[in-house]
Amino acid sequence: MTESAVSAEISSYSFEKAVAELESIVARLERGDVALDESIAIYERGELLKKHSETLLNAAENRIEKIRLDRAGKPTGTEPLDQQ
Repeated sequence: MTESAVSAEISSYSFEKAVAELESIVARLERGDVALDESIAIYERGELLKKHSETLLNAAENRIEKIRLDRAGKPTGTEPLDQQ
Protein backbone atom coordinates (compact mmCIF):
# COMPACT_ATOMS: atom_id res chain seq x y z
CA MET A 1 0.00 0.00 0.00
CA THR A 2 1.43 3.40 -0.93
CA GLU A 3 1.93 6.12 1.65
CA SER A 4 -0.86 8.21 0.12
CA ALA A 5 -3.20 5.21 0.25
CA VAL A 6 -2.30 4.64 3.90
CA SER A 7 -2.85 8.36 4.64
CA ALA A 8 -6.25 8.22 2.94
CA GLU A 9 -7.18 5.11 4.91
CA ILE A 10 -6.11 6.63 8.22
CA SER A 11 -7.90 9.91 7.51
CA SER A 12 -11.19 8.00 7.59
CA TYR A 13 -10.48 6.66 11.11
CA SER A 14 -12.30 7.95 14.16
CA PHE A 15 -10.17 9.30 17.00
CA GLU A 16 -10.82 6.18 19.05
CA LYS A 17 -9.87 3.81 16.23
CA ALA A 18 -6.66 5.73 15.48
CA VAL A 19 -5.61 5.76 19.15
CA ALA A 20 -6.40 2.05 19.56
CA GLU A 21 -4.24 1.14 16.57
CA LEU A 22 -1.48 3.47 17.76
CA GLU A 23 -1.51 1.78 21.17
CA SER A 24 -1.26 -1.61 19.45
CA ILE A 25 1.75 -0.42 17.44
CA VAL A 26 3.47 0.94 20.55
CA ALA A 27 2.92 -2.38 22.35
CA ARG A 28 4.41 -4.33 19.44
CA LEU A 29 7.44 -2.06 19.27
CA GLU A 30 7.97 -2.22 23.04
CA ARG A 31 7.92 -6.03 22.99
CA GLY A 32 10.79 -5.91 20.50
CA ASP A 33 9.76 -9.05 18.66
CA VAL A 34 9.23 -7.34 15.31
CA ALA A 35 11.78 -7.50 12.49
CA LEU A 36 13.64 -4.27 11.74
CA ASP A 37 11.93 -3.65 8.37
CA GLU A 38 8.49 -4.21 9.89
CA SER A 39 9.39 -2.04 12.89
CA ILE A 40 10.20 0.84 10.57
CA ALA A 41 6.99 0.35 8.59
CA ILE A 42 4.74 0.21 11.66
CA TYR A 43 6.58 3.13 13.25
CA GLU A 44 5.85 5.23 10.15
CA ARG A 45 2.19 4.15 10.30
CA GLY A 46 2.19 5.11 13.97
CA GLU A 47 3.45 8.59 13.07
CA LEU A 48 0.55 9.01 10.62
CA LEU A 49 -1.92 7.78 13.24
CA LYS A 50 -0.47 10.21 15.81
CA LYS A 51 -0.78 13.16 13.45
CA HIS A 52 -4.35 12.21 12.54
CA SER A 53 -5.29 11.82 16.22
CA GLU A 54 -3.78 15.22 17.05
CA THR A 55 -5.69 16.83 14.18
CA LEU A 56 -8.98 15.34 15.40
CA LEU A 57 -8.26 16.32 19.00
CA ASN A 58 -7.39 19.90 18.04
CA ALA A 59 -10.59 20.17 16.00
CA ALA A 60 -12.63 18.95 18.96
CA GLU A 61 -10.90 21.36 21.34
CA ASN A 62 -11.60 24.26 18.99
CA ARG A 63 -15.31 23.43 19.05
CA ILE A 64 -15.59 23.43 22.84
CA GLU A 65 -17.00 26.64 24.22
CA LYS A 66 -17.42 27.96 27.71
CA ILE A 67 -20.86 29.24 28.71
CA ARG A 68 -20.77 32.79 30.10
CA LEU A 69 -23.04 33.48 33.05
CA ASP A 70 -24.30 36.80 34.40
CA ARG A 71 -24.15 37.68 38.11
CA ALA A 72 -27.45 35.90 38.67
CA GLY A 73 -26.05 32.70 37.15
CA LYS A 74 -28.07 32.91 33.95
CA PRO A 75 -26.39 32.04 30.62
CA THR A 76 -25.55 35.11 28.53
CA GLY A 77 -23.62 33.50 25.66
CA THR A 78 -20.48 31.56 24.96
CA GLU A 79 -16.79 32.20 24.50
CA PRO A 80 -13.84 30.01 23.50
CA LEU A 81 -12.76 27.72 26.32
CA ASP A 82 -9.12 28.78 26.30
CA GLN A 83 -9.46 32.50 25.75
CA GLN A 84 -6.09 34.23 26.22
